[in-house]
Amino acid sequence: METLRAESQEPRAEGWASVGWAMLGVGFALLVYFIASWWNHTEVASSGQKLLVGLGFLLGALGVGRVAGSFIQTKNPLVGFVPAALTLLLVLLSVEALLRAYQIPPGLIPTPTRVFATLWAVREVLLQDAFQTVVQEALVGYLVGCSLGVATALLVSRFIFLERGFLPYATAFSSIPIVALAPVLVKMVGLEWPSKAIIVAITVFFPVVVNTFRGLTEVSPLSLDLMRSYAASEAQQYLSLRIPNALPFIFNALKLGTTLAMIGAIVGEFFGAGGQGLGFRIQIEAGRFGFDIVWAAIIVASLVGILWYNLVAWLERRITGWHVSFRE
Repeated sequence: METLRAESQEPRAEGWASVGWAMLGVGFALLVYFIASWWNHTEVASSGQKLLVGLGFLLGALGVGRVAGSFIQTKNPLVGFVPAALTLLLVLLSVEALLRAYQIPPGLIPTPTRVFATLWAVREVLLQDAFQTVVQEALVGYLVGCSLGVATALLVSRFIFLERGFLPYATAFSSIPIVALAPVLVKMVGLEWPSKAIIVAITVFFPVVVNTFRGLTEVSPLSLDLMRSYAASEAQQYLSLRIPNALPFIFNALKLGTTLAMIGAIVGEFFGAGGQGLGFRIQIEAGRFGFDIVWAAIIVASLVGILWYNLVAWLERRITGWHVSFRE
């Protein structure tokens, strides 16, 4: 009976998906038609044309909702990303159409096409800024902060007096806002990249310490008793039990650290920079109302952050594939 019911539901699901694709196509066509017809206009669109834009968005949203159901069961991450990609495309087309319909000045909100055109035009400058922010500031600070965090957690988990004397302060310092810390360090160290690298190192250090310490100490008492019954030394207990148990905790901190590193580097540049950097570019162009360049810099920073996070997540799957969270 359940098999017959499942078989009867499959054609219905395929039918709804076909309807969704049709609605999606019509919605996209309406939005593209309006954008193309209103490309060089300088007056505000009429009520009927605005209604056309709203209808295109509504059909597109309903279409994405219908289409997304057919991708729920897929295990291929690229195929599973299709609904998100369609949603992003729908949002970009809708924003482009609305900004052109209401003729919003580019100095307030630039259209997506203007942002992408600016991104291509100033790509060399943004790449130089990205190298300064990502490689010299975020990456260096990330590597230093994570390394010191893991080493500190190993010491704290080994010596009880460090756990009681240091760990409470690590937890407290991790709550300090980076906005309050950044101007102090920039004034102390200088405007060049080392000050931002120090900000990033401090930002990622405390989450790594806390998470690594949890992984090193939250081990099964039965496993510890078993190793001690075999006369395993402290070093053998760490290498064979504590460190493998801490790897998922460490990678959680490393993934969190990718986001904190980008935030720390960019925020640090707001309080002083040597003439380069994504944060410096965002601050300068926002003061000039060059929001097309501002959004282009935000796109570059976001893409770098996404790629960085996914690289760490890929390493996590490769190294800790035995963990229960990665089992099929």
